[in-house]
Amino acid sequence: MNYQKMAENAKAVRTAIATASTNTKNAALLAIRDAMAASRPEILKANQKDVDAGRNSGLDSALLDRLELNDARIDAMIEGVEQIVALPDPVGEVSRMTRRPSGIEVGFMRQPLGVIGIIYESRPNVTIDAAALCLKSGNACVLRGGSEAFHSNQAIAECISAGLKAVGLPEACVQVAPTADRDFVGAMIGGDQPMCDVIIPRGGKGLIERISKDARVPVIKHLDGNCHVYVDSECEQEEALRILENAKTHRYGVCNAAESFLIHEAVAESLLPALEKVLKPYDVEIRGCERVRAIVSSANAATEEDWFEEYLGPIVAIKVVSSVDEAIEHINTFGSHHTDAIVSTNYKTVRHFMRAVDSSSVIANASTRFADGFEYGLGAEIGISTDRIHARGPVGLEGLTNQKWIVFGEGQVRA
Repeated sequence: MNYQKMAENAKAVRTAIATASTNTKNAALLAIRDAMAASRPEILKANQKDVDAGRNSGLDSALLDRLELNDARIDAMIEGVEQIVALPDPVGEVSRMTRRPSGIEVGFMRQPLGVIGIIYESRPNVTIDAAALCLKSGNACVLRGGSEAFHSNQAIAECISAGLKAVGLPEACVQVAPTADRDFVGAMIGGDQPMCDVIIPRGGKGLIERISKDARVPVIKHLDGNCHVYVDSECEQEEALRILENAKTHRYGVCNAAESFLIHEAVAESLLPALEKVLKPYDVEIRGCERVRAIVSSANAATEEDWFEEYLGPIVAIKVVSSVDEAIEHINTFGSHHTDAIVSTNYKTVRHFMRAVDSSSVIANASTRFADGFEYGLGAEIGISTDRIHARGPVGLEGLTNQKWIVFGEGQVRA
């Protein structure tokens, strides 16, 4: 396979997609949506082939869950495209114009990043989410899914190509890798001339660590999703139980599932037995500190490693804390800077928690499961960033652009 040719094709269409009108980009997205709706049976058939192969090869339950498509998930993918169509186009947006003493006007214009490479595992819905977000934000993209979702991704790629072709945009605006070879990843991120300007890895910790280590271009990433829910001394306990249940058990194999609960000592005696009952039908293993184990007899002893762990399964680490500050210290020490939540009726405590917790999303009185581009109104997300760069948290359209300085003059020259 001629990787260099794909790179040349992607770079050749950067100007075409960067300067495409909002109407043209939206028309392409709607054509892709229609192609997906019409090709639903083919997509599901291709996905079933991947799921069967994954099950036969011993793929774990969390990865199988991420891999599997059904009518509801395809509907959600289509809805995500429609939401992106409805969102404002960030490209060309001018802001912060200021007139300087010289008479020139100085401000910012938002522009695409260029060629974005997305490397991901298991989830075939990433193919359409990434393509749609890159198109609307004026970026060309190269998508390389995992071998376990190869047939699903190729079926979705055909829909994307059909949509681009329908409105006259170059098909190279979105290129889906026609191979699952690891060499393709190397071509995307390394060498003398990497295929992409920016890389976004989505997948397991091993994949993201490898990309971060070897990439010769900027990487937008998060490594872990060790998310916490802290229940304050001032809280509605029924509300707290609903949030804890949803944050832990709604879906296990996702990065915004809660892995640790921190319970204020003032409510521990009443809340923990009730929480044990809530989690019992889900067979969630509780690993607790000594104070938790004194209240919950079924809890196993937590080690220090448990406070760092992203389980992606039916296990939760629970610690009793004496104050909101102890909870904040624990989160900032052991957390992954992804998403952390507080349940409290005290506005001052909530504000303190939100200011002090160093995470890309901080949530008050709601489940960590809301830390998601779709739920945040981004239409979809291309990933979540826990880095301290221009984009942090769920990365949507604006996160796929940056700003350049623009200057307007009327013949001024510098004295």
